[in-house]
Amino acid sequence: MVIFMRKNNEKRDRSRIELERRLLPLGIALALFIGVSTAVGHFSMKPWLETVLSLIPPIVAAMPTVKAAAARFAHSKLLSSELMVLLACIGISCMGQFTEAFAVLIIFGIEGAFEHIIIGRNRREMPYLEHLRPKYACVELDGKMNMVDPARIRPGTVITVEKNELIPLDGIVVDGSGTVDASAYTGGSEPIEVGAGVSVVSGCVNLGGTLKVRVTQLYGNSTLVRTAEVIERSAHIHGAREKRLSRISALFTPIIIVIALIMVITAGIITGDWLEWSHRGLTLIAVSSISGTAFCVSSCYLAGLHRAAGCGIMLRGKRELETLASASTVVMDKTGTVTEGSFSVIGAEPVGISSADLIMLAAAAEYGSTHPIAVSLRRACPTLPDEKHISDMREIPGRGVEAKVYGRQVLVGNEALMRANGISCRYADRHLSVVHVAAGGIYYGYIIIDDRVKDGAKDAVRELYALGIEKAVLLTGDTDRTGRAVGRALGVSDVMTQLLPEDKVVALDELLREKHTGKLAFVGDAVSDARVLAKADVGVAMGAMNAQAAASKAGVLIMSDDILKLPQAMGICKSAAAKARLGSVLGIGIKLAALILAGCGSIGIIAAVAADAAVFMLTSANSLKIYKD
Repeated sequence: MVIFMRKNNEKRDRSRIELERRLLPLGIALALFIGVSTAVGHFSMKPWLETVLSLIPPIVAAMPTVKAAAARFAHSKLLSSELMVLLACIGISCMGQFTEAFAVLIIFGIEGAFEHIIIGRNRREMPYLEHLRPKYACVELDGKMNMVDPARIRPGTVITVEKNELIPLDGIVVDGSGTVDASAYTGGSEPIEVGAGVSVVSGCVNLGGTLKVRVTQLYGNSTLVRTAEVIERSAHIHGAREKRLSRISALFTPIIIVIALIMVITAGIITGDWLEWSHRGLTLIAVSSISGTAFCVSSCYLAGLHRAAGCGIMLRGKRELETLASASTVVMDKTGTVTEGSFSVIGAEPVGISSADLIMLAAAAEYGSTHPIAVSLRRACPTLPDEKHISDMREIPGRGVEAKVYGRQVLVGNEALMRANGISCRYADRHLSVVHVAAGGIYYGYIIIDDRVKDGAKDAVRELYALGIEKAVLLTGDTDRTGRAVGRALGVSDVMTQLLPEDKVVALDELLREKHTGKLAFVGDAVSDARVLAKADVGVAMGAMNAQAAASKAGVLIMSDDILKLPQAMGICKSAAAKARLGSVLGIGIKLAALILAGCGSIGIIAAVAADAAVFMLTSANSLKIYKD
């Protein structure tokens, strides 16, 4: 936490210094303007001296704008708003309107300073994770601790992490126990308990005693690096609204300049009042850029990305933010998403053998599987056979496993597996998951597995509907009866059951064809549901605090297993998208109104620039509310 505070203070100091640099010339220019105005009003001066003195305040006030225009020009932004304002002010100064030029430059300078305040706030809210870079990892060699560059450490190496130290690499705890702070990922303050055999990820802080960790990933593939890359890239991937504004901006300013020139030349020839029409034309040029509107939209999206990351929700880009905000259908995989995903054996219905023998057969057949059901069966069996008595294990996707135990062919899985092998099984009249067991072609009963619905899952679905989604769909491999029971408990609008892994892709295709409006979001596991996540309009990976999830195709990574983060993510995205939409509509609307009024001579350059700046500051300030929503 000390690291986080230091980084935040550094950002604050840098932002304050840069803001002072912008405001200082404006303050000096204002003081000079008051002094020159007083001197001109009280003393008789020659015209050339009065002109020279009157030019000093606008020149000083123009310094921040000149600097910004030069920076934009260096980045190939030729027709920037800064350049347009400078050209307009030079033009009206040539007409002798020094006070107007000064006022416009002061207003525009304040707008620029306000823009910097918004940038500074977004910078301060940038996720800490992006700035966490472990400088070393402790490796014990010949009885001594050596500080080694994490990039040089290979999987299998055991590193030592002391109390209050950053865990530099992903790994598994081999010795020690305690708690770790994963707030940089999850946004929550609740520590996570760890001990021998528990996986830990880089970027967490060890809050307990000394931990010995066996490294499982190279530094470049670690969770910290992968997730930091997601955060870093997200700000540079533009959304659809930003791209539209960029295309409009490329045409808008040149068109307004051409219109201003045509208006000045045509009206000047007709009326002969070149001074008046030149003033109107320069007013149009001063407010001809919509870069301020584009900045407001970008600021809203950036605030949304940072706000989400602060809550443990990583979005890959602004496109994903827009897509999730406009989602009308949310499809959820059952296991691990709305249920705990940690199964437990709660009962058995044996046929011809004891319950203990039934569970032993199932656990032995599942000996080499990493599936959560296999883990629960092995946990429920206190005396597993020796590994040498188990052979030829084969997983059958979506159905179960088969293996030889003590030389007998054992089948463990669902009804489809039993039917495929010509075995009739007993019907389980339960609203629970059931695993059937057969050996040597004989049916021996079923084991009841409980995968409890997560606390808050029902509230999460209700909140999704409150946010405006039209349809919530549950996908599961369970029987129709079990699946619909879970669906009723959650309050989803539709349930699709008895789905094999490949069936989920087909089901999603069907749902994509059926939806009439909005986008479709799929919520599941980053690894096992990878194909479905990639096929949806936007994929949301739950429990994504691992390197595999960060490298997956999921557009949104919810780092914890908290299902309530899903409506929170959608709420943040909707807030950011709504504020961006409001900013773009107001920005362009007021600008068009100012252009029309200026062209008609109803308002002058000061009023036009002031109205433009006021809307810019209002909509930009509105983007900061996202951090409090």
